[in-house]
Amino acid sequence: MSYENIYLIANWGVIPFWLLLIILPNHTVTNFFVQSVIAPLILASAYAFVAYDIFLKGNMLDSFELYSGLDGLYSMFASETFLLLFWIHFLAISLFLGTWISRDSKKYMVPRFFVIISLILTYFTGPVGLLIYWFFRIFFAKKISFND
Repeated sequence: MSYENIYLIANWGVIPFWLLLIILPNHTVTNFFVQSVIAPLILASAYAFVAYDIFLKGNMLDSFELYSGLDGLYSMFASETFLLLFWIHFLAISLFLGTWISRDSKKYMVPRFFVIISLILTYFTGPVGLLIYWFFRIFFAKKISFND
């Protein structure tokens, strides 16, 4: 399987999970597919496959320049394998955040309108969507807690 195919499958493959979170958050299908370990396992499998392929090619440590500054980061992501690895990582973490937002919103009875806005922003921007959700959540939870 080519990296391009993995990218397309991962990129388009997460959309049904997000749609389930937005449209049918309380449905048993959503609980089974999205709010279980299924979606993260699928993305983790793709991540492991790409990481293992990088390892087999023997250039993992030579190309890993994450902490050497922006130039190192730029050169690391010039490689399509590391860029794909990052993108799968981003998709997995964003979906995890979306699932958490959906579950947490039920707990604090946050209106669906605010949850949908937060989920869409989380899909496109990750942490910004979480920040917006947390801001909305303060008003419905009636408390600010950094430990929930």
